[in-house]
This record gives sequence, C-alpha cells and structure tokens, in this order.
Amino acid sequence: MIIHKGEKPHMCTLCDKSFAKKTFLNSHMFIHTGEKPYVCTLCNKSFVQKSSLINHMFIHTQEKFHLCEICSKAFSQKGDLNRHIFHHTGEKPHVCELCNKSFTQKGNLNKHILTHTGHKPHVCDICKKSFTVKGDLKKHILIHIGEKPHVCEICNKSFTVKGNLNYHMLLHVGEKPHVCEICNKSFTLKGNLNCHMLLHTGEKPHVCEICNKPFTLKGNLKKHILIHTEAEVHV
Repeated sequence: MIIHKGEKPHMCTLCDKSFAKKTFLNSHMFIHTGEKPYVCTLCNKSFVQKSSLINHMFIHTQEKFHLCEICSKAFSQKGDLNRHIFHHTGEKPHVCELCNKSFTQKGNLNKHILTHTGHKPHVCDICKKSFTVKGDLKKHILIHIGEKPHVCEICNKSFTVKGNLNYHMLLHVGEKPHVCEICNKSFTLKGNLNCHMLLHTGEKPHVCEICNKPFTLKGNLKKHILIHTEAEVHV
C-alpha cells in the first residue's frame, strides 16, 4: 500500500494515536500491554523498543563520560544525563494531554496514560487483582510471598517497595521537605502534610456510616467505630 506524505492510516484502538506504518503501531502497542520483548543478554533488562536496547548496550561497552555538573554523577549516554538534570531543576517536560499532570521522564508519562484508558492487562494469579503496568504487578506479588528486598542500611528494616524505603530514610536523616504554607510546620511525608491541612480547613472527610459523625483523621474514625462495635457486644 502506498502511503501519501503525512498520512497515518494505522490507528491504535486504545488511545487513538495513529501511525504511518503498521510496524510502528505494533511497537506502540507494547506500551499498552507492558510487554518488553527486547532483552539485554548481559543483564536481562528488557525494553519496549529495539533502539532503546541498542542505546542501553552502551552502558556495558562504553565509559561514562557525560558528567553532571551539579552532583558529579556520570552517565554513558547524554540523554540519561539530560533526564537526570530534571531531578535537580524540578522540570517535568512530559505533560499528559488529558489531565495536565507532568512527568520528568516520557516512560512515566506513558505508564500514566494507561490509567486513563482503564486497561489493566496484568492480573495477579493469586488474588486476581489487575494492574495497568507489569512492574506494579511484580511489586504486588511481593505482598503475597512476604518478600521485602529493600533493606535500610541503618536499621535493617526491610520494605516491599523501594519507594517506602526512600520515605523511611527521611526519618533517619531528619529531613522534612513538606511544609505547611499556613503555619510553616514541616513533615517527612506528604500524606502527613495533607492530613495536617485538614486542621486548617476544618474539613472532616471521614464519616461514620452508622451515626454520620465526621472526623478529620481516618484513625479517629476507626477509634470511634469501636464505640459502636463494643455497644453491640454488650446488647
């Protein structure tokens, strides 16, 4: 079939993105399915696109001559250095066209796009819970098997997910990066700041289903529920 200039007849049925060649569409579909067919024979890391695997191979074969001027961390590829710089600058150039949420890396944007489609092809064999991204399924499996591979080097506490270890490390260093704009109180976790903000706004989002009494914190609601359950026991 002859393709005229600018024509893109091959359309993705999940996100309506179109392509000039069917092979491009086939490669694009891997983003939705989470499949990564191109595997590095040296470290078993897998990739969606063959070009990404080729770029990755430079890590094994070349020196790291791209140096970050801010923290002196070195990279084999200039593209990796550029993405690393975003962590210092806070820049997030990859923006979701549906909700305007922005990301440092395009790969993270691609994963986020799947949350809008509702497509969750990766299913847990144990509890049948489904996930958009295969990596999230792998993390979930650790909950079932009880494995906690991420260990704190200071106190040896272990975690299922690396992100939880990162949060935990803030407790050791005493860093509290999340600051209340109203009273300047700071918190280690953003979730704790969010709960704190409810004290300023007066919002009480957690409501007892039995008596409709509202609470600012979910923990207080749980304590309140005990009043009802204990009353039922003594009836």
